[in-house]
Amino acid sequence: MATESRSFLSRISPTQWAALALTVLAVVFVFENRTKVTIEFLLISVQSPMWLILLVMFAVGWIAGVLTMRKRR
Repeated sequence: MATESRSFLSRISPTQWAALALTVLAVVFVFENRTKVTIEFLLISVQSPMWLILLVMFAVGWIAGVLTMRKRR
């Protein structure tokens, strides 16, 4: 029996490559959006890094989508 030796890179699945690429893009996004911005909503004023504000808005949108999703049978 011949044993095949596969390199480390060939053992990574396409899904893992996509996850790695998205992680790298997320890290680059955070480093490029470190400047503080001021968000005003009604009477509240918040100063925070832009990436954090966008992350919070993404989470709010995701939660709204989950709450309004119809159950499938």
